Amino acid sequence: MSTAAHQAFFDRTHSDDLIAFLGTSPSPYHAVASAAERLEKAGFRQVAETDAWDDAPGGRYLIRGGALVAWYLPEGVGPETPFRVVGTHTDSPNLRVKPVPDTGSAGWRQVAVEIYGGVPLNTWLDRDLGLSGRLVLKDGTARLVQLDEPLLRVPQLAIHLDRSVNDGMKLDRQRHLTPIWGLGPVDEGSLISYVAERAGLAAEDVAGWDLMTHDVQPASYLGRDRELLAAPRLDNLLSVHAATAALAAVASGPDAADLPYVPVLAAFDHEETGSESDTGAQSPLLGNVLDRTIHARGGTAEDRARALAGTVCLSSDMGHAVHPNYVERHEPGHHPVPNGGPILKVNVNNRYATDGVGRAVFAAACEKAGVPWQSFVSNNAVACGTTIGPITAARLGIKTVDCGIAALSMHSARELCGAEDPYLLASAIKAFLEG
Repeated sequence: MSTAAHQAFFDRTHSDDLIAFLGTSPSPYHAVASAAERLEKAGFRQVAETDAWDDAPGGRYLIRGGALVAWYLPEGVGPETPFRVVGTHTDSPNLRVKPVPDTGSAGWRQVAVEIYGGVPLNTWLDRDLGLSGRLVLKDGTARLVQLDEPLLRVPQLAIHLDRSVNDGMKLDRQRHLTPIWGLGPVDEGSLISYVAERAGLAAEDVAGWDLMTHDVQPASYLGRDRELLAAPRLDNLLSVHAATAALAAVASGPDAADLPYVPVLAAFDHEETGSESDTGAQSPLLGNVLDRTIHARGGTAEDRARALAGTVCLSSDMGHAVHPNYVERHEPGHHPVPNGGPILKVNVNNRYATDGVGRAVFAAACEKAGVPWQSFVSNNAVACGTTIGPITAARLGIKTVDCGIAALSMHSARELCGAEDPYLLASAIKAFLEG
């Protein structure tokens, strides 16, 4: 479909809001807080896992660390009512602060970091980096912190000292990725003291932390016609934002009381490292939420089995657009392009969970929303990534479909996608949740 034809679908206010969402979500903990704020405005209320849940209609959400699960109960739904689940993840590859962070060498003060996820290391060189995450206090409470200022930098070696750099750069993950943040001898405790002070806390009250770096350059439109979006953490906060917007719209819509399914958003943490945590897709978090909503409506084991048998999960994560400089790395018959609409991700070895039935569900949602869509499959000679889709399908035994949007520079400090695709994806997700 031509760019001109796309304009009928494009709502730039959605992408504007995505840019704002990315700016307030430098860490998974901030991402769930930003999503929760949007859900609250749509009438959702937060519930605690330790409290008893009721069966009153309306929207609810819970937060566990860097994960969020939200759902909307229409009026009069029975315990056997199936769910429509959108699965996403809140984490992105980056550099994370070690337990003993203060280090240095040769008169430079540095911060010790550990590499989180599959990071293209060179994309973190010579960038102005801020710090974000959470500080955990001695009483067990957590305080979010977001320092959007150029505090750290991983400096690249000058070409004069490595004339072969353009023949192939090789970075040592231990020695070459340690950011600088000042001059002088190593000052133990100075980093956490600085961060605590900026958060309005006393350093001695801080018992632990989960801190990470982020590029302080904000997201922006790119290109002659501003038809592209360059931003950090598109993988996978773009999907978190789209799913949040879709769920809020469904719950606020005129037909909310008559929905044939219970719409659910599951935004997991730690997808980039295998999902093996109490907030990851391999945890019982989502299954427990679905079970508890069934039980709150008086459901039995039979009702649970019936509900899950009719449930479908749409796993939304970023995919690869065809790269103009590396066309040979892509499958010749499948070249997804930016602003071409959401992509259906297929892999017969179950790295993605889509099958023929799932394809039909996805196609129906896109048709209902009136948006174009594309297919993605990997080149047979190039290893395929994976998502929370197969994990969710195997753990809960529910039909799962993998989708996303086409992007370049996946996992880089800054990624690139079409400016129209976030809205097209959100529209398709909304149609999916409505059934």
